[in-house]
Amino acid sequence: MKKILALLMVLCLVLSMAACGDNKDGSKKIKVGMVTDVGGVNDKSFNQTSWEGLQALAKEDSSFEVKYLESKTDADYQTNINTFIDEKYDLIICVGYMLASATMEAAKANPNQKFAIIDDSTCADLPNVACLMFAQEQASYLVGLVAGSVTKSKTVGYVQGMVSDTMNLFGIGFISGVLAACPDATVLQFNANKFDDIAGGQTAAKNMITKGADVIYHAAGGTGIGVIQACDEEGIWAIGVDTDQASLAPDHVITSAMKRVDVASQDIAKAVKNGTFKAGIHTYDLSNSGVDLAPTRTHIPADVLTKVQQAMEDIKNGKLKVPTTVAECPQFTLK
Repeated sequence: MKKILALLMVLCLVLSMAACGDNKDGSKKIKVGMVTDVGGVNDKSFNQTSWEGLQALAKEDSSFEVKYLESKTDADYQTNINTFIDEKYDLIICVGYMLASATMEAAKANPNQKFAIIDDSTCADLPNVACLMFAQEQASYLVGLVAGSVTKSKTVGYVQGMVSDTMNLFGIGFISGVLAACPDATVLQFNANKFDDIAGGQTAAKNMITKGADVIYHAAGGTGIGVIQACDEEGIWAIGVDTDQASLAPDHVITSAMKRVDVASQDIAKAVKNGTFKAGIHTYDLSNSGVDLAPTRTHIPADVLTKVQQAMEDIKNGKLKVPTTVAECPQFTLK
């Protein structure tokens, strides 16, 4: 009888632990996995910002368990996604439009798995994919206004990580802002075709500086680190992207075009927890603080900052519409 009672007590204990899940309060852990693009989790840009957002969420709310898998090559995208599927993660966040094909394939094959993808809307029709989109042209327009206002040579530069409809929005917005502030400015443009080439970013920026550029903006992920390094070495202004990149060169990063991928990642993770996850396009722009000018603004002259703040209000209330196509901004020439 004692043995039977002991076995029953053990069984009850096991069942009790199973019922409690992973948390002390009895709630189920929400497992969120993030797959980086080839820029890596320490790109000082949107991969890192997304991951920092998830880390902050898990620190604030212990019901979240977060993990990232780093993609070294394109071939890693599908492998990393499948790893999270096999480990039964509640949400898989794919960072960047380069993961679009892998995300679509996995989402179609696993209709009960929830996905989110940053900067891509090709999966918008799938019932299990949330597409987190950003009006990057708006933030880029604002830093373009800064560049066009502070340039002394009337020559500025722009380095893009890769040509695509999504990435082109950065350049279109930036060039439009530059020309709004300085109509006779020259905007040098370069497609790095890589998001992880620091040396290539340095070379591109130095070539632009040789041609007279005294302000350079990048939308190139890890490649942009090289752009900022070159600007710092040559003593000209750099403009960062996605996050506040002032720490990379405090004396020469005049500002950054922020894209709040950290907030978007947190929002969609919370939606999974709350049972309010919705597929389709989720848009982040100036009106909901999804994009912004970086808080580091000490190098921006007061009159220029006033001009930028007015543009912010005009964009928010619809008075100013930032171009989003090459037809609206033919000065954008990257292909």
